[in-house]
Amino acid sequence: MKIAFHGAARTVTGSKHLITLDEGAQILLDCGMFQGMGDETDALNRDLGFDASKVDVLILSHAHIDHSGLIPKLVKDGFKGKIFCTDATRELVFLLLEDSAGIQENDAKYHNKGSKAQGRPQIQPLYTKQDVENAQSLFAQQPYGQWFPVVNGVEAQFTDAGHIIGSACVHVRVTEKGTRRQISFSGDVGRYRDVILNSPQNFSQADFIIMESTYGDSLHESVTTSVDALLEWITSTCITNGGKLIMPAFSLGRTQEILYALNGLALEGRLPKVDYFLDSPLSTSITDVVKNYGNYFNRTLQEVMKADKDPFNFPGLHYINSVEESKELNYRNEPCVIISASGMADAGRVKHHISNNIENSRNTILMTGYCEPRSLGGRLLSGANEVGIFGVRHQVHARIGGIKSMSAHGDYEDLSQWLSGQNKQAVKQLFLVHGEYDVQTALQQRMRKWGFAEVIIPGQHEVFQLT
Repeated sequence: MKIAFHGAARTVTGSKHLITLDEGAQILLDCGMFQGMGDETDALNRDLGFDASKVDVLILSHAHIDHSGLIPKLVKDGFKGKIFCTDATRELVFLLLEDSAGIQENDAKYHNKGSKAQGRPQIQPLYTKQDVENAQSLFAQQPYGQWFPVVNGVEAQFTDAGHIIGSACVHVRVTEKGTRRQISFSGDVGRYRDVILNSPQNFSQADFIIMESTYGDSLHESVTTSVDALLEWITSTCITNGGKLIMPAFSLGRTQEILYALNGLALEGRLPKVDYFLDSPLSTSITDVVKNYGNYFNRTLQEVMKADKDPFNFPGLHYINSVEESKELNYRNEPCVIISASGMADAGRVKHHISNNIENSRNTILMTGYCEPRSLGGRLLSGANEVGIFGVRHQVHARIGGIKSMSAHGDYEDLSQWLSGQNKQAVKQLFLVHGEYDVQTALQQRMRKWGFAEVIIPGQHEVFQLT
């Protein structure tokens, strides 16, 4: 048995890990899209690194695009097997993939319109909405905690990862030549004591572990500080400066956490009386789906919902759907809060809002999650004085800030706690994925000191024999 790492290898996005059994069957863990990688992004997404038609099964950890975003391309390129995931992931991923396909089609159309006039080559979208529809019939949902058959000699199990609604750690048991070995894949590990979700679950002893490392060298502030930090940003920007607070937020996970925090401030009578706009139809649709999975919320939130049936809504919140309504926000002079996708600010409506507001010192751009260093959000957080947006250079006069305590990714203490139930001596290899290389090397040293004998940081397309 061997494993090849075709994404999220010494980078954060593009999660794809391919297990090949001795007799030839192939099991793919995630099929994610690369995001925020600058000029390299498109080329990375067009080359899977393997033959899609030879993959027998895909097991999906969760719905985020950097884990699911190339599924339609996988199917387009010849994959015909089952796609296993949880029930919530199945419902959410269709919304995200359809939105992604729309972006692919629109970007290609826009590019080709200009290229045709200049005699330059035309491009094709990575996939279309029809490709997304073709993939839907292949999904098969499975509950947490139950082992289910995958291919001959292989069974799998999902445990709650505590990252977003429906997120799972994937455990694969392979029996070859009378020997059974377990590969455990973290997906994205959530926060222990998260304000919305249950904590990540313990899992059975693994022989090989593939673990994310996004914040492997960091300690987050307590999640309880997020609400007060958010209130401070709103007050200083909207009340003191009379400006706009622009908050890039991932449609799935981060948006709901922000809405829940604002709702809490409203219930406490502390929410400043300005207008709040959720400018993302996708975020609105996803929030509606998330509300249907209250059984995945932690006990604290379930108690809150006995008194407040909708913890993601509050007075003063406005939902923006049409493009025209979104554009009208640019002409608004009154202070307000705008929550919009995407989370790295590299695409979507929020990019337009940043373009229109970044040169005004009254305004604030507040990042609420991880940003790949080459993304627009990453460049702003790094202190760039000037950025290019839609081909126009902008001077950065708006305040730039971030709230790390809102991250849905665990820090190194959360990752250590996720591993705490394992006998370290029984783990033959611990692979670190889904992280920047300098962060991974720091975590690698920490894991070695903690007792894991072989801690590996695989490179892109690197293959390892598992014995």
